Amino acid sequence: MQHVSLNNGMTMPSVGLGTYSLRGERCVETVSLALDLGYRLLDTASLYENEAEVAQGIRRSGVARDKIFLTTKLYPPQYAKAAAAIDAALKRMGVDYIDMLMLHHPAGNDVAAYQAIETAIAAGKVRCAGISCYYRSEYETFRSKIGIKPVVVQNEIHPYYQDTDNVRYLQAQGLIVQTWYPLGGRGYTGKLLSDATVVALADKHGVSCAQLILRWDLERGVCVIPGSSSREHLQQNLQIFAFSLDDEDMQALAALERREKHDWY
Repeated sequence: MQHVSLNNGMTMPSVGLGTYSLRGERCVETVSLALDLGYRLLDTASLYENEAEVAQGIRRSGVARDKIFLTTKLYPPQYAKAAAAIDAALKRMGVDYIDMLMLHHPAGNDVAAYQAIETAIAAGKVRCAGISCYYRSEYETFRSKIGIKPVVVQNEIHPYYQDTDNVRYLQAQGLIVQTWYPLGGRGYTGKLLSDATVVALADKHGVSCAQLILRWDLERGVCVIPGSSSREHLQQNLQIFAFSLDDEDMQALAALERREKHDWY
């Protein structure tokens, strides 16, 4: 596993497990399996309704809590009572602290919610703050109203929606960019993984199409949190550090840009 340095001095795994689609016992089993395979970053959210199961998977795995980077998110309806929502998340997961607490979307009262995260950081309940679905204009407005700079921005990024200018801008601000749709997103993954360019480059490197795309993200300095419950896919998603892409590969993938956003935020 490779790690990236955050702007607060912490480090974070560059690859993690996204848990959006995981529920119940399947979630518990997948989280435990992922940790056994070597994952150390887990991404959940109150919206996913699986925080308790993610935490149960951590306990089942036997991996020490302090070896895991645990991320969860507040959803806009929670922003008005963010302090209580943070305590509720800690209680649901049965943990003493959250490694990164994010705002899931911009909203009218997101500054007040973020300030509650800042208070939680001071109290030791949260170690760092992040934001999701913030782009240049949203971030510039938001940044002037808060104290602690976010460490991570999560956005939709994949070969059909590369968002290059925004990615470079956010990185230049000292933020780590992380993609929650590295493989195109629900309903679009098959289309992206069967793209002729992706297939040809995957064959060239002797890897799967998913591995190729995840490696492309890392080459751009973008961290990834792909979701899966398949042992094979979980293993493959970690096996992206043994090869690299050359300039010709990167140019071929850059040419796939369609500005094709697959979710509304």
